[in-house]
Amino acid sequence: MKLTIVRLTALSEQDIIDLSKIWPEYTAASLQIDEEHRIYAARFNERLLGAVRVTMKEGQGALDSLRIREVTRRRGVGQYLIEEVIRSNPEIGSWWMADVGVEDRDAMAAFMQALGFAARGNGWEKR
Repeated sequence: MKLTIVRLTALSEQDIIDLSKIWPEYTAASLQIDEEHRIYAARFNERLLGAVRVTMKEGQGALDSLRIREVTRRRGVGQYLIEEVIRSNPEIGSWWMADVGVEDRDAMAAFMQALGFAARGNGWEKR
């Protein structure tokens, strides 16, 4: 099967199980999904391998909680996920990724730089 990036608009039982492995700190009830608050995920073989929360407001997109399941890391899933989120939202002119909750700041900084983001304060920005 092919890795696909999907925007989750409703959570299936399997999505909830998978997201609890990706984000153990969140409950399904705490995940707000609407036009302003979105969740994009990488799906392979009907399972979610990674996800990112996206908040959109007035031409700006804020990314947070980017996490890829540990067994899948370092295979391009996170890069593909972020690239597809940006590509799917051409109306957004400025992107921000906060460094809150980042497990390895040096690795994340290199990852964000590879995606064209620049370090700014407590995160990374792409215009």
